[in-house]
Amino acid sequence: MLTNSSSLSKSRKQELVRFQRTVGIKFNNLSLLNYAFLHRSVANETSVLLKAGGVGGMRPNNERLEFLGDAVLGTVAATLLYNNLPDKQEGDLAKIKAVVVSEDILSGLALQLQIDNLLVLGRGEELSGGRTKKALLADAMEALIGALYLDGGFKSAYAFVSKIIEPEISKVVEKRSFQDFKSQLQELCQKKFRKYPVYKLLKKTGPEHERFFWIEVNVAGIVYGPGMGRNKKNAEQEAARAALSALNKE
Repeated sequence: MLTNSSSLSKSRKQELVRFQRTVGIKFNNLSLLNYAFLHRSVANETSVLLKAGGVGGMRPNNERLEFLGDAVLGTVAATLLYNNLPDKQEGDLAKIKAVVVSEDILSGLALQLQIDNLLVLGRGEELSGGRTKKALLADAMEALIGALYLDGGFKSAYAFVSKIIEPEISKVVEKRSFQDFKSQLQELCQKKFRKYPVYKLLKKTGPEHERFFWIEVNVAGIVYGPGMGRNKKNAEQEAARAALSALNKE
């Protein structure tokens, strides 16, 4: 259930209207756009809810929109890759897609669109620097896509995602940053040291729904990293990337 846009403050409406004009999108339901920027941390802070447009006993946040937006983003990205890269095999397409819809890319796009200024956060999240957290920004980006899909349909969502994602696809393909860093590091280690790299989990931080893993990699007695990611696989890739960067400079 969504609040009526009339429940939004005048200043909030103006913020959302300016955002639409800057980004080049148009919502029929301004409240739906507002919901895309409500973080879960506002759930128990009534004053923040009222300012952002929450009413009654509702506990609004953008998690459901994030879930939907993730699926829409994946579909659009896969379609663009299929149509634009006819020479790539399924494996490469999957790797490129993983990069262009990654937390790093999405959070960077969110900053470019100044979504960080529109986020509605609880006091604790605000004080802990929530507006600069990559995971939070990426989630808001997905929530925006989900909201746009609900408001204007797949055509609107496709047009918006295409505009922001196609340049990222070109960058990834040009830089070949979709390559598997772990595989590259293993090949290099076998050739140079006749040993396998060894990964070690250093710590896990954050609550279960926002868990981060810190992993280092040992290459012939020298430790590189740590790499950080929302799962072990991504953290290992980041550690491998750091090791490769250092080893290639030697």
